[in-house]
Amino acid sequence: MQAEYHQRRQRLMEKIGSGTAIFRSAPLAVMHNDVEYAFRQDSDFFYLTGFNEPEAIAVFAPHHEQHQFILFVQPKEPDKEVWTGIRAGVELAKEKYGADEAYSIHELDEKLPQYLQNADRIYYRFGRDRDFDLKILQYWQHLMRFYPRRGTGPIAIQDAGTVVHPMRLVKSPAEVEQMRKAAEISVKAHNVAREMAQPGRYEYEIQAEIEHIFRLNGANGFAYPSIVASGPNSCILHYIENSRQLEDGDVLLIDAGCSYGYYNADITRTFPVNGTFSDEQKAIYDIVLEAQKQAIAAVQPGNSYNEHHDRAVRVIVEGLLDLGLLVGEIDELIKEQKYKPFYMHRTGHWLGLDVHDVGVYQYGEDPHILEAGNVLTVEPGIYIGPDIKPAEGQPEIPDRWRGIGVRIEDDVLVTENGHEILTTGVPK
Repeated sequence: MQAEYHQRRQRLMEKIGSGTAIFRSAPLAVMHNDVEYAFRQDSDFFYLTGFNEPEAIAVFAPHHEQHQFILFVQPKEPDKEVWTGIRAGVELAKEKYGADEAYSIHELDEKLPQYLQNADRIYYRFGRDRDFDLKILQYWQHLMRFYPRRGTGPIAIQDAGTVVHPMRLVKSPAEVEQMRKAAEISVKAHNVAREMAQPGRYEYEIQAEIEHIFRLNGANGFAYPSIVASGPNSCILHYIENSRQLEDGDVLLIDAGCSYGYYNADITRTFPVNGTFSDEQKAIYDIVLEAQKQAIAAVQPGNSYNEHHDRAVRVIVEGLLDLGLLVGEIDELIKEQKYKPFYMHRTGHWLGLDVHDVGVYQYGEDPHILEAGNVLTVEPGIYIGPDIKPAEGQPEIPDRWRGIGVRIEDDVLVTENGHEILTTGVPK
């Protein structure tokens, strides 16, 4: 993968030209008292370096005569490494990770200014570390004080995400392979979960087996807290308590995916716990399935990002009209969003190093145009919660429909000539 990281860095530096880009590693997060969560590197930082330690800074200065890629890292400290794990240190930061120069993180204030003073712009993303944000502003303000005398220096600060996130939006073949592996493991977990689900089991039992399979097959763990939602819980979009006992007649909605090599899968399936849908459950499921099929068909290079959502909405509104859960003229219902009590979210999101991956969906009035290498989820749903309130002017919901939630989600890669469903191994 080091060749892949090198290529990404070269592309970044071509884009920033005479600027300097600065990326900070993720902070350590505390679970309680002095117990920390497992460290998870910042996705932009990892995308460009592959370096998986905290307390690190990556600097890219293509205009510098000697050093274009610089890492500031924690130095080797054997007494501390006994407690927290082996560090790469300054030496391996160069040897293993390809830095032109590396320094101890303690030298940041002394060494970083030399990579900023001749830059015409600083690329940095604010909002993740207040103390470091302030430090960047102080560097910039100091340099700007001397700008009238020297006529050189960074006259602006630009969000680094505006440069690196479009790069991340188009997956390379190596990234796609990582995502295939994440999908493969997640498919296996979903299929086992489906087999073990039956009345009397608890949601947390299903969750435990899903996450056991993730780790057993080499995943980092879950990509997001697993949703195992039975009965009325299927109508809660981000339900994670997973504490209810499955009952005969329930639908079970499982939204779970693993992270493999930091790349994520995201799959949702809904099925009857006892093996047979009720008439009402089947009617809702069939609408969602058709909506998903038509939405996936719209995932094509050259199509707008909005097209698959628009198709899903139309199928859902048509289906709810047929069932008498909506009344009116279809185009007006869509325009006035009368379907929102049943379907309140979009039909998907970008997927990659982040579950809700980076990338623009809309440029003002113009939606993103899909291109080969984009990966997105397609996940329409209908949720008829026990306490659902219809939109103004719409009929009351009969009790027999209440408590039914259905979502179906797959991960879809845009290809040169169409699309590929990465998660097709889970039945629908």
